[in-house]
Amino acid sequence: MGTHDNVNDAAPTEGGTAARTHPAALAAIATLEQCERFLTDLDDEVYCRTCDAVQGSTIGQHLRHSLDHVHASLSALDGVEIDYDHRERETRIERDRHAALTSIRETCARLACVDEKAASRTACVRVMLDDSGAESTLGSTLGREIAFASHHALHHQAMIGAIAHRLGVAPPEGFGRAPSTVRHDRRVGRG
Repeated sequence: MGTHDNVNDAAPTEGGTAARTHPAALAAIATLEQCERFLTDLDDEVYCRTCDAVQGSTIGQHLRHSLDHVHASLSALDGVEIDYDHRERETRIERDRHAALTSIRETCARLACVDEKAASRTACVRVMLDDSGAESTLGSTLGREIAFASHHALHHQAMIGAIAHRLGVAPPEGFGRAPSTVRHDRRVGRG
């Protein structure tokens, strides 16, 4: 089990009382904790090894990208415009598995504080529309953007899983599988 399995019992609020963590934040925590479990025993060299089958990328690059999106969504907590497209690349997180684990834990702790009130907070999202750099600003909510970032991370987990398989490492059961896919497979007797 992950470090935040009972997060609804202890998520603090401004007044110091427990609040219920929003379901979108709980889903994001679960997704990140799945990454944490996978990375805990992963070899450092494998974390940084490129895989030609997935456009020469690494597990670390996909993990950093996923964390970037969650961090961007959480920027709305500080009243900052969410921007998924302008991010740093080649950061320590994609080269250092331990830095990635630390970032995952810190991000989960921040997500645990997102209650219904915070999740319903209005957010502005700047998106790049094409490779010319044309952008638009859209309205959203923090909860919606956390849900998007979590869903986006699942797709990158699937790529991480493909890289891991190619490099001879088995990811955990169900790693990178969307909840709707897991649910469907269960209904048709495949899970």
